[in-house]
Amino acid sequence: MLQKDRYRKRMTLGQNGNFLVLLLAILTIVFCIFKFIYIAYYLSGWAESAFYKNIFDWFRLPAEVDKLSTRPWTIISYMFMHDRVFHLLGNLLWLWAFGFILQDLAGNNKIIPLFLYGGVAGAFIFILVNNLFPVLAAQIEGKTLEGASAGVMAIAIAATTLAPDFRILPMLNGGIPLWVLTVIFVIIDFASITGQNGGGHLAHLGGAAMGFIFVRQLRKGRDWSLWMNRFFDWWADLFNPDKKEWKKTARKELHYDSKGSHPYKKTANVTQKRIDEILDKINQQGYRFLSDEEKEILKRASEEEHL
Repeated sequence: MLQKDRYRKRMTLGQNGNFLVLLLAILTIVFCIFKFIYIAYYLSGWAESAFYKNIFDWFRLPAEVDKLSTRPWTIISYMFMHDRVFHLLGNLLWLWAFGFILQDLAGNNKIIPLFLYGGVAGAFIFILVNNLFPVLAAQIEGKTLEGASAGVMAIAIAATTLAPDFRILPMLNGGIPLWVLTVIFVIIDFASITGQNGGGHLAHLGGAAMGFIFVRQLRKGRDWSLWMNRFFDWWADLFNPDKKEWKKTARKELHYDSKGSHPYKKTANVTQKRIDEILDKINQQGYRFLSDEEKEILKRASEEEHL
């Protein structure tokens, strides 16, 4: 357990490839950009409504299908839009809390794909219920959806499904089980359906359902994040042609490509490159996916550091 915890902590706040921190940064930067534009409108003497009509409304999701057809990109863009500071802060805090746990349990590369899946599911539910249920359809004109809540809910439910008994705030009588916090999260949305933003709260529950389905599929061996992560890698490689080519396996490098007279001879020392490969695997998939050999290598590296 000490060895396991030791290497999990290597995924730090400023570390390259920390997709949770990247997502938090994107949400914050987008909010700041639009706030600066809003302030520019205000200082220029423009009416507040002009900012929303000319700019903001083109990025949040409309409930009306005919309006959606003129701005289909809002199915994605809406989940990065926040109009109020406390709306953003609430989502950032929930995202950090549940995202950190999910990153630890399932690997670093599930965060952004699951967030996007949850957001798209929430968008679909929002449009569906506002056009299907008469009580909501009667108020559909001008109704929009914004915010990361559906994506955050997907991450929260996924983390809870993977480890419902995971405890947070251990200083409080041994900690609070994760499932208790998640149930409260869901009840708040469910109880708010009859409010002014009923469609929005149903969208959050749609994101929650996607989080549960994602983990169920993952346990069946179907990783819905693979294609998206491959696309992200391909896109990143386009702007990094000099990327290091060190993805050879240890077996190929130390055995088949060995230049010594004994290609199958074990090396006395663990190379830093091999350690980095294993740490990358922890960051991407989680510690529990390491092989016995990889765990042994980490153990040997730890012992060498203390010599």
